[in-house]
Amino acid sequence: MDVRLPIGALFTILGVVLASFGAARNEALYAQSLGININLEWGLVMLGFGLVMVVLGSRRSFQKVESSPASKSHSKPRQNENSSSYGAGATVKAADLRELFLTTYGTTPRIYRAPGRVNLIGEHTDYNDGFVMPAAIELYVWIAIAPRQDSKLCVHSLNFSETAEIDLHVGPPSPHGHWSDYVFGVAVALVRRGHQLRGANLLVHGEVPIGAGLSSSAAIEVACGLALVGLSGSPLHPVELAKICRRAENEYVGARVGIMDQFVSCCGRAGDVLMLDCRSLDYRLVPLPPGIELVICNTMVKHEHASGEYNRRREQCEEGVRLLSPWLPHVRALRDVTPAELDQYSTRLPHDIFQRCRHVVTENARVISAAAALERGDLPTFRDLMRESHRSLQMDYQVSCEELDQMVEIAAKQPGVFGSRMTGGGFGGCTINLVDTAAVPKFREAVSLEYQQATGIVSEILVSHAAEGASKVQE
Repeated sequence: MDVRLPIGALFTILGVVLASFGAARNEALYAQSLGININLEWGLVMLGFGLVMVVLGSRRSFQKVESSPASKSHSKPRQNENSSSYGAGATVKAADLRELFLTTYGTTPRIYRAPGRVNLIGEHTDYNDGFVMPAAIELYVWIAIAPRQDSKLCVHSLNFSETAEIDLHVGPPSPHGHWSDYVFGVAVALVRRGHQLRGANLLVHGEVPIGAGLSSSAAIEVACGLALVGLSGSPLHPVELAKICRRAENEYVGARVGIMDQFVSCCGRAGDVLMLDCRSLDYRLVPLPPGIELVICNTMVKHEHASGEYNRRREQCEEGVRLLSPWLPHVRALRDVTPAELDQYSTRLPHDIFQRCRHVVTENARVISAAAALERGDLPTFRDLMRESHRSLQMDYQVSCEELDQMVEIAAKQPGVFGSRMTGGGFGGCTINLVDTAAVPKFREAVSLEYQQATGIVSEILVSHAAEGASKVQE
């Protein structure tokens, strides 16, 4: 509670009492000097002060760190009682964010947003120059931005109630394992590509659950990149923006991710999934069949070793290419290895390296088959390919976990389901399910109940259409 409320209430009560005695001219408390009724006058003063404190304590407003008008455009937002309502998973509208920004910084911002993603099939193939089939989803990172008069980028996260800043003229700061690394990494990558960025205030809100395998990192990178180039007046093709954002995460944040997440966040199309070649970056849009929903089941677990194991898997794939290259000199990445070639030279590889390679090689083949099945409306075949993909991730790539396996098993047996598998890097996070629209309510109820009974964990189940990629939000 705001401390001004009880203080205001106390002074209001005392003011009423004292003014009442003064008005009644009670001799015990009444005094008069120079014609002034002291009890009445002081009672009214206390009453007025108390009411002012009550009004101020009741106001719900953003507080400013700097209060002078001259510094208003450079102010840093301070956490306030509204901040908690903008945690991860909350929904924010452009008008809400615009109002918060105006109240915080005193200027009207532009609004940008970029979506998270699910990957229907093609896991851990993108950094092997392979094929993937992602879709943007209706969960976004929102950015409000307006220029500053200096060269600083000041960014405030509503999710974390934290502010961070850098000076574009001082040189790139060192990353420090903070959420702001994703923002500043993109700014650094843009500057290195020759973009003249302006100082700016940014207000960030994310709806994409963090650590759930839905690519909240790519969403904030793309939203910030689009906002920064939009403010600077230097338009950038979506594919080029995706490349820059990926470079920021590889070189600044230190995560050796492929291009898929940033690409679909930039180039997603409502109603379609992308069949993407991660080497050439050629892609085609594959419509989702009518009457099918993307249902995302969050296991609500994320095992601590996930990031280290992700990089380890990539190293194992690179080791596989190195060991195969004497016999297959044309191979630049596992994308270039056929299933027959892998079988032929399997004895040249350690068993764990062979398993990793087998997943990637067979997963690439599954993506090509899955795209063809979806295009001809063959949902039973698509379901079988999703099941095989999860099995390969579980047994060969070994990035699944007990909770993901439970969720897939529970979902796959529900009526109206046309495929279920883990999505994202693994070791927790989410599954993606293709579900008949009419079956969605019972699916959510049954999966939530059975998963909680099996694991003791309350899941989160989200329903989305395939969404449009990043954009400026029109006023």
